[in-house]
Amino acid sequence: MNTSPAEDFAQQLFEESGLTSSHEPIAVVLVSIFLEKHYHLNGRLGRLATEKDDTFRLRTDTGDHLVKVSPSDEAEAIVDLQTAAMRFLESAAPHLPVQRVKPTVDGEHSVAIRLNDGRTRILRVFDFVAGPVLAQTTPDIEQLAKAGEMLGRVDEALKPFAHPADGRRLVWDIRHFHRLTGLLEYTPDAEHRRMAETVFRHFDDIVVPRLGDLESQVIHGDFSPYNVVVDQTSDDHFVTGVIDFGDTVRSAVIFDPAVPMANLLGRTPDAPWRDACAFVAGYQRVRPIKASELPLLPVAALARLTLRALLTNWRAERAPERREYLLGHTKDDWTNIQLALAAHPDDVTAQLREARQGNS
Repeated sequence: MNTSPAEDFAQQLFEESGLTSSHEPIAVVLVSIFLEKHYHLNGRLGRLATEKDDTFRLRTDTGDHLVKVSPSDEAEAIVDLQTAAMRFLESAAPHLPVQRVKPTVDGEHSVAIRLNDGRTRILRVFDFVAGPVLAQTTPDIEQLAKAGEMLGRVDEALKPFAHPADGRRLVWDIRHFHRLTGLLEYTPDAEHRRMAETVFRHFDDIVVPRLGDLESQVIHGDFSPYNVVVDQTSDDHFVTGVIDFGDTVRSAVIFDPAVPMANLLGRTPDAPWRDACAFVAGYQRVRPIKASELPLLPVAALARLTLRALLTNWRAERAPERREYLLGHTKDDWTNIQLALAAHPDDVTAQLREARQGNS
C-alpha cells in the first residue's frame, strides 16, 4: 500500500524521535557494574519512570546521583548533543542551576554500554537535584515569572552554542506540527478532533508562513513544570534546578517558552491564559520577544498542547509498559485546549503585551 509524503514524513519523524521502537529495560545489575567500574560509585539504585530512557536514582553514603541510560535506538551523537549543551552552560553560565554532568574517573562524560546483540546504550551520571518540581507546587504569578526569567537566562546563555547534531528532527519540535495532521485519525472523540482541527488551522494561517524567518538557536526544548525544580520558601532563588535536556534542538526561539505555556494553560479555568502570560512576562524581562513574533506564541503553545494530546494514546497503545506514566501527564489536556480556544489569539497577544508591561 502506497503512503503519502506527509505520512512518510510523520513515520520518519516518529522513528527519529524514538517513538516507534519497543523499550527493553536495562538490567539493574549491569548498570551497577558500570557505575562501579567507571565512576567508583556504589549504592542503591531505584528505577524512576521516564518517557523512553532508563533512569535511576542512585543513593550513596556521600550523596545522591541521577543515572540515565539512553535507549538503544537513540544515536550517540544525539546523546552527546544533550551532554554538550549541559556542559556548555556549566562553563558559560555557571550561576545557572543547570543539572551538572558527573565525569567518570577517567574524565569522560559518558560510558558506552555495548550489548550482546550489537546495540549500544550510553550511560551518564548527573548530580541529583533535590526538591519538588514546579508541577508539584502551586506557584503564584511572581513565581511563574521567576520561572520564565530562568528560561530566558538559559536561552540567552545558549545563543552561541552549536553542535553537529543540533539540527536533529524531533516530533516535539513545534516547527513540524503542521505536518502531523495524520494523528487526527487516532482521535476517536469527535469534539477532540474538532478542536485539534481548529488548532491546525490557526497554525497553518499564523505560524507556517513565518517558519522560515523566525529567530532560531539551540533551545532547551522541554522546559515543562516537570523539568524545573523549585524552592517555594525562597523569593530570590525560586528555581533551584533545570533538568532534562533530552529534547535539546535548534529551532525557533519562541517555541521554547511555548512549551511551559502549553503546560500552564487552564490552571485557572476562569482565566485560562493567565498563568501562561505570567510566565512569558518573566521570560521577556531577560529575553524580549520580537513584536512581530509575539502573536505567534499563543498559537505555538496551543499546538504543543494539542500535539501532546494527539500523541498520548497513540504512544500508550504502542508502549503499554509506560501507559500510566504517559496518560498521567496528559489527563487534562483536552479540557485545557477547550478552555484556551475560547479566547481569540489576538486577545491572548494583548494579554501577553499587558503582562510584560505590568512586570517590567
